[in-house]
Amino acid sequence: MKFTAVLLLIFAPLFAFCQDPMAKHYKIYNTAKKILATLDDVVSDMSKADVLFFGEEHNDSTGHYLEQVLFKKLVDKYPAKTALSMEMFQTDCQTVLNEYLAGFIREKNLITEGRAWNNYKDYRLMVELAKTANLPIIAANAPTRYTNMTTRAGLSELQKLDATAKGWLPPLPIDTATGRYYEKFGEIMGGHGGPMHIYQSQNLWDATMGNSIAKFYKANKGFKIFQVNGGFHSEEKLGTVAQLKKYAPGVKLINIQAYADDNFDNPDWTKYASFGNYIIITDPKLPKTF
Repeated sequence: MKFTAVLLLIFAPLFAFCQDPMAKHYKIYNTAKKILATLDDVVSDMSKADVLFFGEEHNDSTGHYLEQVLFKKLVDKYPAKTALSMEMFQTDCQTVLNEYLAGFIREKNLITEGRAWNNYKDYRLMVELAKTANLPIIAANAPTRYTNMTTRAGLSELQKLDATAKGWLPPLPIDTATGRYYEKFGEIMGGHGGPMHIYQSQNLWDATMGNSIAKFYKANKGFKIFQVNGGFHSEEKLGTVAQLKKYAPGVKLINIQAYADDNFDNPDWTKYASFGNYIIITDPKLPKTF
């Protein structure tokens, strides 16, 4: 569905002169101040942060729209100093992604050889903006074959890989977060922790994204990094956020968690109090992107 893409293409040039045409379909809440907020508030807070996490629901059309608007606002405020980091591309596809951004290859090659997600259309405008503005994109995620390998045989199996393969992964061995994150993982597994290997593959996913961001952060001081991932990876600043803090203890970050909420008209913000610095709820009546 091209719902958000069409809206952004039509209205983006007008944002400076008129009200956001999608404003009635989302609400933003600052959990520390306990007040409603705006996208400009988020961007303003980035003056004191290095990384902005956006924890999305992958099929939320309004969430994708807001990602596009936020990224554009960051690019406008920090021209030549903004980077996009994406769960949607894997580390071993970084070269393909770089070649597309440089104009060497066609989009169809990016999609096929870069193994773009089936809903790539939901992220395309951000990629195109980065390309036009000559900005880097971090292919942050672990190659699927290695998360599958971990699910089958555990994290220790990764030690058998050669140096090239290990170069696409964070330093081994990977710390598997326990405590609250393991409890949350058990909750989504139906109240049971599930096989430990599945949890280990989740940690590989998180650690790879955290390490990918950390490497870029350390090599590119002064950049603002906009990380887009599924909400569970950054909710409560666990998962990828916690892994990033291990690899780059000094990094400063803000996390947004976005949800399509059935109680959109009368939200209970207290249930989201610990989930992120900012909570965005979106109108569940709008079409999903898939």
